[in-house]
Amino acid sequence: MEKLHLLIPRWHREVAREFWRASSYGGGWATAAALLFLPLLHFLLRRRLRRSTVVGDPAVKAADHTSTSSVANIITEDDLRELISSLQVHPAKEREDWEYVISKGNDNISYEAWRDKKAVGPPRYLSVTTFERCSPEILRDFYMDSEFRKEWDNTLFSQDQLEVDVGSGTEVGRTIKKFPFLTPREYVLAWRVWEGHDNNFYCYIKECEHTLAPHQKKYVRVSHFRSGWCIRKVPGTDACEIRLVHEEANGMNVEMAKLAFAKGIWSYVCKMDRALRRYSSFYPRNSCSILTMHRLIKKAPPSMEIDTRDKHLETSNGIAVITQPKRGEKASKLIAKGILLVGTIVCLSQAGSSVGAQVAMACILKKLTNNNNSKNNNNVRSSKGKNN
Repeated sequence: MEKLHLLIPRWHREVAREFWRASSYGGGWATAAALLFLPLLHFLLRRRLRRSTVVGDPAVKAADHTSTSSVANIITEDDLRELISSLQVHPAKEREDWEYVISKGNDNISYEAWRDKKAVGPPRYLSVTTFERCSPEILRDFYMDSEFRKEWDNTLFSQDQLEVDVGSGTEVGRTIKKFPFLTPREYVLAWRVWEGHDNNFYCYIKECEHTLAPHQKKYVRVSHFRSGWCIRKVPGTDACEIRLVHEEANGMNVEMAKLAFAKGIWSYVCKMDRALRRYSSFYPRNSCSILTMHRLIKKAPPSMEIDTRDKHLETSNGIAVITQPKRGEKASKLIAKGILLVGTIVCLSQAGSSVGAQVAMACILKKLTNNNNSKNNNNVRSSKGKNN
């Protein structure tokens, strides 16, 4: 008992002594309470500090977290091989397997996308985005900079790093995204980045589970996510392009997901391009996510990488044109279509809607989309005829 005070930190003893002196009545009880409370407070503070060094603390995001074999093996070189193979398809030629979705562009950027007709389950897209006056290194860092993404991507609610495996170059993170009319979606993902020949860069991302990201009822966990890209310089120009394959099962109705992509992707791409121009003006940026990526990036095996210089996706010269409604078309007809479209989206987004109602609404969406696509295709053909 005489040496009991030696087990208590010095600053704890000083606070307890002052507390004893300030108490004219019941001083013994006050001292006992202080001696019990202060070590407990010290323990809680240390526990909170230790937890902050594992998840979400920017100061340690580039540190080497303790990794497990399961994390190291989430993404393998077989995934890279499959990604490279997926990026070599020619949807413009293989029209039986790929459905044209969109083709647009301006002076800074061009974008084309196709949907895989054979995909079973969530829609699978292949897209080619070309950025003028941009290097592959800047575009790579822009895509991987999670801190900067928070500044321009308003769908991003939060993003935290969970674990890093230095040996394999694998990172694991958790992202929360918010969408109109829908419950926020939760993504727990693993990703790896490789460097190939001629400053080509590859990235593959897939869903996973992690002990630091338990399921929560307030979010919808994305059960299936497969995405990958290749960034390369366009030969003979100052532009670079990113080819991307993407599919995810986020709990959204398939027809609704198709419509949301077709109608919203070009606006999102333009917003991304504006953010890229801001990003390049302050390049290089030493954010934690970029420093970590630079440290973990691996070399792609030469025997695996296919020469993409002469196998890039063919792009059409015509640009899709959205025509304005004819003067004779009544405004009431446009308003009715808008109300029907919004009502359909709200109905499909409600989990409590009956199966019959969702099927009916999906058919309406498909019909509206098909009508719009047929009009756009006619406009594209007419614009190409004029150019020729």
